[in-house]
Amino acid sequence: MSLRNFFCPSSVAVIGASREEEKVGHIILDNIINSGYKGKLFPVNPKADEIHGIKCYPSVLNVPGDIDLAIIVIPAQFVLQVLEECSKKNTKWSIIISAGFKETGIEGAKRERQLIEKAKDYGIRILGPNCLGIIDTECPINATFSPNMPPMGKIGFISQSGALGTAILDWAKTNKIGFSKFVSLGNKADISENDLFDDWENEKDTEVITAYLEGVKYGREFIRISSKVSKKKPIIVIKSGNTDAGARAVSSHTGTLAGSAKAYEAAFKQAGIIRANTIRDLFNYAKAFSYQPLPKGKKVAIITNAGGPGIMATDECEKSDILLASLKKETIDGLKEFLPEAANFYNPIDILGDALADRYKKTLEVVIKDNNVNAIVMLLTPQAMTQPLKTARAIVEVMENSGKSITVLTSFMGGSEVEKAVKFLAEKNIPNFDIPEEAIDTLKVMMEHTDWKSRRSFPIEDFNVDKGRVKKIFYQCQSEGRLELGEMEAREILEAYDIRMPKAELACDIDEAKEIAGRIGYPLVLKIVSPNILHKTDVGGVKIGIDNEKELEENYDEILFHVKRYMPDANIRGILVQEFIKDKKETIIGMSEDPQFGPMIMFGLGGIYIEALKDVSFRIAPLSRQVAREMVEEIKTIKLLKGIRGEDPSDIDSIIEIILRASQLVTDFPEIIEMDINPLFVKKQGEGSIAGDVRIRIGG
Repeated sequence: MSLRNFFCPSSVAVIGASREEEKVGHIILDNIINSGYKGKLFPVNPKADEIHGIKCYPSVLNVPGDIDLAIIVIPAQFVLQVLEECSKKNTKWSIIISAGFKETGIEGAKRERQLIEKAKDYGIRILGPNCLGIIDTECPINATFSPNMPPMGKIGFISQSGALGTAILDWAKTNKIGFSKFVSLGNKADISENDLFDDWENEKDTEVITAYLEGVKYGREFIRISSKVSKKKPIIVIKSGNTDAGARAVSSHTGTLAGSAKAYEAAFKQAGIIRANTIRDLFNYAKAFSYQPLPKGKKVAIITNAGGPGIMATDECEKSDILLASLKKETIDGLKEFLPEAANFYNPIDILGDALADRYKKTLEVVIKDNNVNAIVMLLTPQAMTQPLKTARAIVEVMENSGKSITVLTSFMGGSEVEKAVKFLAEKNIPNFDIPEEAIDTLKVMMEHTDWKSRRSFPIEDFNVDKGRVKKIFYQCQSEGRLELGEMEAREILEAYDIRMPKAELACDIDEAKEIAGRIGYPLVLKIVSPNILHKTDVGGVKIGIDNEKELEENYDEILFHVKRYMPDANIRGILVQEFIKDKKETIIGMSEDPQFGPMIMFGLGGIYIEALKDVSFRIAPLSRQVAREMVEEIKTIKLLKGIRGEDPSDIDSIIEIILRASQLVTDFPEIIEMDINPLFVKKQGEGSIAGDVRIRIGG
C-alpha cells in the first residue's frame, strides 16, 4: 500500500487541537499552517469555536466530508473511541502523538494491542503511538510538534526517538542539510521502518534513506526489504542498544525487544545496510551519497597544500583498503608544467603551502582527466596566503566544466578562516569534512556501497534431506520432556542432513568396544553416552588418542569410574567408540535463536582461537552460498585455513557446504534454539570436513 496520501494528504484533522500555545495540539496545528500545507485542515476541539481563524469542530463526526489523515493528540484512554469515529469518515491514515501505551507497562501494552486490533478492523494505518509525527518538504507539511522545518533535500530520515528527532531537525536546519521526509516512529504499533523502506524504494524525492533505530519489527522481513531497497538506494542506520545496559534502556523506552548486537551487525551486512556509529557519521555519509556520484572503483587521488594532512589521509586509505591511484605519465608530466619543483607530483599530490586558488584549479583540471582516478579528495589548510573561498569556487568551476562524473570530497580544515568556503561548497553539493579521516571514511563507505550494488544475489539452496527422520526425533524428545538432545540423537540429525561425522558405534561393554575398534581401526576416541550427561568432559567422560587395545581397556574402565563417581545416578547407555580424525584444522559452527531475527549462524576457528581471540563471524539464516563464503572469508585467521608457510590449504568449500546444510536445518526446524558443531574437523582441500561433536537444544 503506497504511503503517498499519508505523506501528502488532501485533508487533515488535528484531533486535540488547542487554543493554548504551550499545548502540543496547538503547536502541531501551527506547524501545519506555517509549513505551507495546501490541503483542507480541520481542528477538532469541543471547547473551541475557532483557532487562528480556522473553524473548530466538536467531534470528528462533525467534520464535513472525508478525512485522509487524522492526527490524534488526546489522552490515551480516549484514542480508541476517536479511531472508531475516524473510520466513519473513511480515514485511512492516522498519526497518534499520544503517549500512554506499551512504553508505560502492562496496562499500556494492553491498550496498544486493542488499538492495533481496532485499527485493522477499521482499515486505518497507524503511525505511533507515542511519536513526534511526520514532515514532508515536497508536499509541504510539518505534522510534528518540532518548530524546525528542514530545508528541502533528498534525504529521508526515520527516528525511533522523538526527542532525538527534534534535535536532528534543529541540527539539520542549522547545517542546511535538506530532507525529503522525516518520520518519528514511536512505538511502531503498525507503520514501521519496513513499510517506509519499502515505500521509499521508488520514491523519486528520496535518494538516501537514513534512520535512528532502537530495534526492528519482523527481523526477517527487515532483511528481505532492506536487501531489495539497498540495491537502489543507500540505507544508512545508526543503531542504539548495543550493550546490555543499552538494550534494557531500549526495552523500557518504547517497549521494543532489542535483540543482540551481533544479530543486528549480521543482519545489516546481509541487507547491505550502512552502519553509522554516530549521528555525525550518519549525516557525513548521507550528504556524500546525496550530493556526489558513487565512485566506480577504489582508486583515489589526494590533492593537498600541506604534507601532514596528506599523510593522515594516506594512512586512513591504507586502513580502509582504499588504493592511492597510480597517476598516468601524462598526468605527472602535466603537473610538472606548472607546480613548483618542491611539490610532490605523485599521489598524494602536495601543491605546497603557498598554493593559491589557481594552483588548486590547474591541479584538479589535470588530475580529473586521469582515468586511473575514481575519486578525488581535496585537502586545504588555511595558511597566510591561502584563498579558501576562491579555491572552493575554483573546484566547483572545474567540476561543472569537466563533463565527468567523478566523486569529489573536500576537507577544508579550520574554523572561521574556511567558514565561507565550506558554506559555498555545501550550496554547490560538494560535501566538506572537518578532518581528512572523515572524508576517507565516507569515501570507503561509498566504495563499499558500489560493491554491494554490483554484487550478484544468489538463491537459497534447498538440499534433499530427510526431514521426517528429524521430526520424529524432536517429537520423541519433546514428549519425554527432554530439551537437550543426546549424543546419538544429535548424530542422527546431522546424518539426516548429510553432514559427515566420524565413524562411531555404541559399546555396552569392553568386549563390544574391542569388536568395534577392530572395525573402525586405531586411533580412537571414547565418549560416555547418557541422557543425563550433557558436558562429558566435566565428568571425565571423554578420552582421545587411544592407540591400542591395552589403552582401550584402561580408558574404558577409567571413564566408567569417573562418571559413576561424579554422577552415580546417571543413566549410562554405553560408551561411544569413535574414529579419531587426524591431519585436520578445528573450526566451529554454532547457532543461537535471536528474538528479532531468528536463527543466527556463527563460524570461527575452534580450540584456543575461539577462546582467546573470539575470532568469529555471524549471519542470519537462511544463508546463500555467497553469504556463507563471506562468513568464512571474514574471520581474521582465514590465512590458517588457506595454508601458510607451505601448509596445504584446508577444504574451505566443504565448510561452506556444512554451513549451508546447518542453515537449512535450523530454518526447517525453528524449534532448534541452540546448536554447536564443535569441533568441525576440516581436512585438506578435497578431503572434506567432519563434525566431531554436536550439541542441540530445542524449545518445549
